[in-house]
Amino acid sequence: MDPILQLSSLKKHYATQKAVDDISFSIERGSIFGLLGPNGAGKTTLLRMITGIFFPDSGSITLDGKKFEPLEDGIKIGYMPEERGLYKKMKIGEQALYLAQLKGMEKAEAMEKIKYWFRKLEMETWWNKKVEDLSKGMSQKLQFVTTVLHEPKLIILDEPFSGLDPLNANLIKDEIFGLAQKGSTVIFSTHRMEQVEEICDHIVLVNLGKKILDGTVKDIKQQFKAHRFALELNHQDALPQHPSFELVDQNASALTVQINPGFQSNDVLQAFMGSGHQIVSFKEILPSLNEIFIRLVEGTAATSRAFQSQN
Repeated sequence: MDPILQLSSLKKHYATQKAVDDISFSIERGSIFGLLGPNGAGKTTLLRMITGIFFPDSGSITLDGKKFEPLEDGIKIGYMPEERGLYKKMKIGEQALYLAQLKGMEKAEAMEKIKYWFRKLEMETWWNKKVEDLSKGMSQKLQFVTTVLHEPKLIILDEPFSGLDPLNANLIKDEIFGLAQKGSTVIFSTHRMEQVEEICDHIVLVNLGKKILDGTVKDIKQQFKAHRFALELNHQDALPQHPSFELVDQNASALTVQINPGFQSNDVLQAFMGSGHQIVSFKEILPSLNEIFIRLVEGTAATSRAFQSQN
């Protein structure tokens, strides 16, 4: 593993609230990493510490193999916040140029990159428009451009598809994949679990200031699987009764079966084939990240309430 970012025992408290409570994880270089959690979980505080906006009360951040120095390392980071971070009265082209130069780009290089991105995202006619005249979707495209313009090593995208129609969401999604393929590392923060499943390699889930899940999307789905399978047969007459499974659901096209402890999927297949059924398809049903998210968040909330009632 080649981590570009490592967080070690980060803590950040506000008065009596523990916004981030001893969180550690690392992010592999060139990956698309999902930082997930419900509202108030601590995600925004984590992102603001990673970008140097906030300083942790304790713990450490390592960026690109060295201790994170916000003033020096800010140029390595591109941050697209969930809320609009643009000057409303400023013209779009001038704003993109200004923000690029703030990130250390020379004017000529910045102009070349801006024209490249404006052309690529179909924004060429926007140059003299003001931000206040843009729709939310148009503002999102501009914020994305100003975030990646200086080719940062670490790109942080907080709800990047908010306000985008499906065509523009796909356009931005393709660019995110492209940036990762070129070596950028992307932190992707969202509430949309279906987007996480499609985009992210690895995720961390935080709730109530603590990390409650950390792993690859594939491994996490395997970890929380319920040993259920969708089974399609040539006919559904005279279904077998067998100790290897329980019938969970049945409709005109397929059955859902639950494999009982001590048995394997092959036992279920043999039970159906032995009763004279022809199996058209047999596929394991893995939980969605949304189902896992709800299960874990509700579980930690219940644990927290129980703890508070005892103290």
